[in-house]
Amino acid sequence: MLDIKKIRQNPDLIKELLSLRNPHYAEILNELLEIDKQYREKLIEKESLEAERNTLSKTVGQKKSKGEDADSEIKSLNDIKEKLKIINELEPVLAEKQQKLLLELPNIPSPDTPYGKDENDNKLIMEWGTKSSFNFKPLEHNELGNINQELDFERGVKLSKSRFTVVAGKLAKLERALINFMLDKATENSYAEYSLPVIVNSDSLYGTGNLPKFKDDLFKIEGEELYLIPTAEVPLTNLHRDEILKEEQLPLRMTAYTPCFRSEAGSAGKDTRGIIRQHQFNKIELVILCKEEDAINEHERLTSNAESILQALELPYRKVQLCTGDLGFSASKCYDLEVWFPSQEKYREISSCSWFSDFQARRTQIRFKRTDESGKSKNEFVHTINGSGLAVGRTLAAIMENYQTEDGEIIIPKALKPYMKESSLV
Repeated sequence: MLDIKKIRQNPDLIKELLSLRNPHYAEILNELLEIDKQYREKLIEKESLEAERNTLSKTVGQKKSKGEDADSEIKSLNDIKEKLKIINELEPVLAEKQQKLLLELPNIPSPDTPYGKDENDNKLIMEWGTKSSFNFKPLEHNELGNINQELDFERGVKLSKSRFTVVAGKLAKLERALINFMLDKATENSYAEYSLPVIVNSDSLYGTGNLPKFKDDLFKIEGEELYLIPTAEVPLTNLHRDEILKEEQLPLRMTAYTPCFRSEAGSAGKDTRGIIRQHQFNKIELVILCKEEDAINEHERLTSNAESILQALELPYRKVQLCTGDLGFSASKCYDLEVWFPSQEKYREISSCSWFSDFQARRTQIRFKRTDESGKSKNEFVHTINGSGLAVGRTLAAIMENYQTEDGEIIIPKALKPYMKESSLV
């Protein structure tokens, strides 16, 4: 959530920055400013009326004690009472409208976020590794998975519906090896591991910015204000919701493996083959809470941690910085890591590493107590950072495609051999 005080102080600048993302947000900001103006005017009027009421009440008391007529003052007090009643009824309505509009506004992009309309305007930062080359036509991962029915799409549909997949046999073991490998890498990089609920309440989803904007992308529990998580970012970030941390606790680095659930609203026809875009998928999440002055370095650190997994698996990838038009709702700055898929001859996203400034912290009320040299303390909002470390299903698919042989065998990457007895999957 944006800081209403900063919006009041710099309305034109905030409007300009939001317009870089989408001109539609300038309209919402104008509506917010009008509601905020009315709200503040009513607060000023309320304070003035309360002061007038107090003065009149004192005068009435004095006149009555002297036996003097106070009818005029009493009539004025009754008029003030009616006006205050109207204001007191209107005040929460305006406050609710203000809050609703604030929740609809995205974060403002960081100063170094490139301007652009969509993913075609994203900025290439670097490429790593050599793209896989074969003396045969490489198969898609879904074709490789069908050879021994270890990616079983038909049974996934039978059990649930489309975009649910059964992973079986040695591929299931490879997926488990990937989960353990990624968690081990995260803990080696000083992330504390958590095992978390995969069902969360609406407060948690409002906190990270998934609600209200992305309600249609969530699976809701019928009859409850509970949802299946779209990512472990939600429970990890909300672990410290409504808390004031000690300065020495920061940075807090956390990781978790969870299944994730997304309805993929509006994605009909996209990536229908294979396991690139599923309703249920596994992911390792990395989340950092830190001080503002440490945020840039921590964001780079987290991104490097995610990259190190791709490098250890020797998967060719590239790093791009998202432009203003492609930036996620809550993010101020974001790097996407995209892994190479030889069957498609293109890079596909496998991790988004985002810095949210204090946007999520304002929604979750996560603060820390900073003490200066004189011993004075004040509470400040933390900055939040997260990224996938990595999406397990997409990493599995990338390994299958990049490590395939002509006869459909999958060579096990060196980094995963300690986690598996096999050197290859047939």
